Amino acid sequence: MEKKIRKIYISSYPGTIYFLQISWKKDLGNGFAVALTDGKSAWTGEVFPEDVTQEAKDMEMERSNYVDELRKALIMTTLPANKYNFDLLEDEENPEIYHFTYEKKLKEVAFKLGSTKLKNVQNPAHVIRELINYCLDCTSELYSRNEHLQKENERLQCDWNDMHAQLEKFVNGKEELERDLYTRFTCVLNEKKAKIRSLKEKLLESQERLKQKSEETAPDDTLVAKEMKYDAFAGSTDEEQESPAVASKTAAASRRRSLVSYIDDAPDVAPSRKRRQRGQKTFYTDEVANTSKAAKEETQRCNPVPAKAVGTTLSTEGTSSQTLINTPDPDDLFSDI
Repeated sequence: MEKKIRKIYISSYPGTIYFLQISWKKDLGNGFAVALTDGKSAWTGEVFPEDVTQEAKDMEMERSNYVDELRKALIMTTLPANKYNFDLLEDEENPEIYHFTYEKKLKEVAFKLGSTKLKNVQNPAHVIRELINYCLDCTSELYSRNEHLQKENERLQCDWNDMHAQLEKFVNGKEELERDLYTRFTCVLNEKKAKIRSLKEKLLESQERLKQKSEETAPDDTLVAKEMKYDAFAGSTDEEQESPAVASKTAAASRRRSLVSYIDDAPDVAPSRKRRQRGQKTFYTDEVANTSKAAKEETQRCNPVPAKAVGTTLSTEGTSSQTLINTPDPDDLFSDI
């Protein structure tokens, strides 16, 4: 059985302090016992579950809500003292019976929560002794609980101190590790920067060497390009390769013509090549004819023949020479076309 003792004030006796003890099993809805004393007299009574149900019906409240209001009025001590009113009235018919009432105060009105019939105890010392014993038991229990809480608090304080020391140790280790890592990172970063700087310097040196080398080889490349260009525009033909002397004379003549001519009067490449080829062929034909004629005269001078034969030979030579001269060259035909 649970018990609860609280100090109350009775409206009929405002200057007197009363002590109210409520005893119940499990819940106030199952009924409870009431003991009231002022230190001199004592009154006891009991409330049954049927009484609780009837009071809830009279109040037009649900039973659970009514039980909650009873708990606040009779047990709880944290609520303001002026929120509930208590009164003890003597019964008119029987002076041994008193009516203990409890009300809830609102702003301007108060409504009755319930009432209990209490009987005057012939030996109030017994009730007072029970109240004192209960108070002492509660005090001892509270003292032991307080002692236990103090020990628990000390243990938690020791644990907190240990954790605080470990935390400081971890923080110091963390800071030291951060400093070490930062130092290493700085060293690595400086090494990387130095390496990048050296690579940039090497790259610049390589670029400068390549630039100098290109500047040194630039005149040779220009000369080679000019020679290639000259060979492209003044290259020799198959016939020029067969007669290098004629080709050299023709090239010299073309160079002289190019020196005399102006830039604006420069002829086209293809026609000049055709004319050069035609002039080379004519010159070659004349040279061949003169050479063959000189060879035959030398032969006749060394080997004299009859006049008729000579005449025949001369006529034959003249005919062959005329035929050779009058024979058109294939390149001349293409040039004429």
